[in-house]
This record gives sequence, C-alpha cells and structure tokens, in this order.
Amino acid sequence: MNDWTIIFRSLRARLFSTVTTVLMVGMAVALMLVLLTMRGAGQKAFERGSGDMHLMVSADDSPLVAVLNGVFYANPPRRAMTWAKHTEIARSAPFAYAIPTQIGDNFEGIPVLATKPEFFTKFRPNPGEAWALADGRFFEKSFEVVLGAQAARQSGLRIGSELHLTHGMSPLPAPKGEDHDEHAHDENLHNEFTYTVVGVLEPTGGSHDRAMFTDLTSSWIIHAHEKRKRAAGAEIPPTTEADLTDADRLITGMYLRLITREGSDVASNLPQVFDQLRRDPTIVVAAPRQEIDKLFRIVRNIDTLFFAVAVVVMISSAVAIMLALYNSMEQRRRQVAVMRVLGASAGHVFGLIVTESALIGVLGAALGVALGLGGSLIAAEVLQSRVGLAIDPSLPPGLILYMVLVSVLLAAAAGLIPAMMAYRTSVAKNLRPMA
Repeated sequence: MNDWTIIFRSLRARLFSTVTTVLMVGMAVALMLVLLTMRGAGQKAFERGSGDMHLMVSADDSPLVAVLNGVFYANPPRRAMTWAKHTEIARSAPFAYAIPTQIGDNFEGIPVLATKPEFFTKFRPNPGEAWALADGRFFEKSFEVVLGAQAARQSGLRIGSELHLTHGMSPLPAPKGEDHDEHAHDENLHNEFTYTVVGVLEPTGGSHDRAMFTDLTSSWIIHAHEKRKRAAGAEIPPTTEADLTDADRLITGMYLRLITREGSDVASNLPQVFDQLRRDPTIVVAAPRQEIDKLFRIVRNIDTLFFAVAVVVMISSAVAIMLALYNSMEQRRRQVAVMRVLGASAGHVFGLIVTESALIGVLGAALGVALGLGGSLIAAEVLQSRVGLAIDPSLPPGLILYMVLVSVLLAAAAGLIPAMMAYRTSVAKNLRPMA
C-alpha cells in the first residue's frame, strides 16, 4: 500500500465532507476567475463601442447619460438639437468629422440610429478598423436600412426585407402567427413609410451590432408627417423632403473627431475644443473614453464587494478543510499509530495529511476552472444578447495558474493543524487494546 492509496482511501471514507469542501473551493475559484476576467474584458468591450470619436455632443442630462444613450442605446435622448446647432458646432473647430445622429425609433425593440453616410465612411467602430459588410451595401438614399450583425440575427430580416419603424425604443413584438407588418394598427407605428433592408454589417464586437441604421432625412420625414397628421386630425398626403422645415430637422447627438497627424489618435487641441464647447449651456459635451472610465470606477465598487465575497468563500473553504481533517484525526489516531509502528516517521505522517489537504485544493481548483469557464461563457452570452457587447469568454492561462496555486497553497495551509495533531500522536497510548 503506497501513500496515494492511503490518501484516496481517507478521502473516500468521508466522501460527503470531501465533496462538500471541494465544491466550496470550486465555487470560490470560479467566482474569482469570472470577476477578474469579465472586469477587464467588459471594459475593453465598452471602449470598442465609442470607436474613434474624440467627443460626443447631445442635449442629454449629463455626459455619462449622453454616452449611454448615444453610443450604447440605453434610452432615447430626452431632448433634441436643431440642425442649426449642428452646423454651428461643425464649423467651430477643425473636425475630421462631425456626424449627426438621431435615436428614438425602434423595430420590434431593436434601436434605430438615423444618420448620414459619413457614419460608415468616416467613423470607425473600432479604432483603425472600418465598417465591413457581410451582405449588401450601405444606405444611399432615404428609407433604406442597414442592419447590425446582431440586429440581423434577432430580427430575421435579410436583404430586400421591408419593414415599418415604431416611435420610441420599447419593444413591440409582432403578435404570434403574424408577420412584421401585420400589427400596423399601433398608433406609434410609422406605417405610411416602408423601409427596405439593403445591407447587413459584419460584427464589430460593440453596441452598434444590435442596432439598425437609416438615413437621417427619412427619419425627419416620418416624424414631420406624424406631427402634421396629428395637427390635421385626419389623413394627409405623404410628407416629402421638400415639406421639411427647420423645426423638423432635429438630431439627438453628434459624433466628433478632431484632425490628427497620420497614424496618431491624439489631437493636441482637444482640451481647448472641449472647453470651448462646454461653455455652451444648451448642449452637453462628453469624452466617451473618460465617461466609460467613470462608469467602470462606479462598477468597480460593486466588483470589490463581489471580490470580497469570493475571498470570504475561499477562506471559509480552507476552514472547512481544516475542520474536516481535524475531526477525522480523532478517528484516525490508531491508524496513525499503526503507521508509526510499521516504520513511518512522524514527518512522513505530517506530509501525508498536508498532501491530503492540498489534494482537496487541487480538486476544488480544477472544478473552479471548469465552473469559471462556464460562467464566463454565460456572462459573455448575456452581454452579447442584452447589451450587444462581444466579450472574449476565455480564461487567461496566467490567471488560471495563479488561482490554482492560491487555492492549493491555502488548502495545504489549512491542513497544517490536523497534520500537527498527527505528528504528535502518541504511539503507545493509541495502540492500547480497545475495551
């Protein structure tokens, strides 16, 4: 009988305690892995959403709200900006682009961003990476729609599909058994104007994957038509671009990028332009990357709480290992005494107990890595489906090795007290005949 046989028989002899302790270690390791992996990957995914813009302008309540609404489609902006304000801002500095955007409509819960063709030709959803089409083309005229990668999967639309948009950003699913346009009686539905899908985008890994994109003029037309129809109280002839007034030409935001040197993302005049724009009380100016950092500073406080919980669970699992071995030692004193008589030294017995404890840590760490990978996959899928962010769910090898070492060392440390009990076991006292 070798040492490993003795250790495995000991673990099997108290199977319930062993399994429970391994589960505790595994849960702690998995929670640590998921938290540490998702925190870094999540921040990178949010940074991808803002693309290569330097600033964002809107009439929202705060810079953070402006970024969440204008880039991540959290809610429709509550206030609009005039086209005259857009023109004024676009001429106020040497911008590489000043792209207007309007958010406020949806298709079955999928947000719609109305903009200009420059959105696809100048704005980069990921720095240094241009938009790419999986199928079709970009919109070239009014009432054409381009689908983000996730929006295409979610809606089931394809090139040539026709659809009607709905005012607002709350979901309006079609009743069961009906197609996309059979619920056109809804009062918020822009059913007088039909859009046609002309393109589907390749995934970018950012929030824009879950949106649809259309021409800004078509958005002005459908909203101007709804306003005129309400004012007339009856059906009216279709509104055209020629009917639009300055009051109809509204936007909810602007993506701004300053001119930079070739190959550089830094604009030396950014602080001056930022300060200049902030002096206008009618607008809110946001630096998306700074606002994302601010968001993650808030989230980091919650991360710290979960991290503390994971540490407590891991320490608790170490205590559980110690108690399980400590309690078992009362029943194993005679076994230890026999091993000593058969030639095992006190140090050898000490090492067996510590090894048994460390093995529980190894088993728990292996379970934790498996649970952590599964948890990361689930978290990545939830963020992809709910927020449209593509996150790499793989666990960094260095982090895995670190967590395995920590759990094994902690488990081995938990076995020191029971091992010391075994080391001090009296041979003569525990080999007396049992009554």
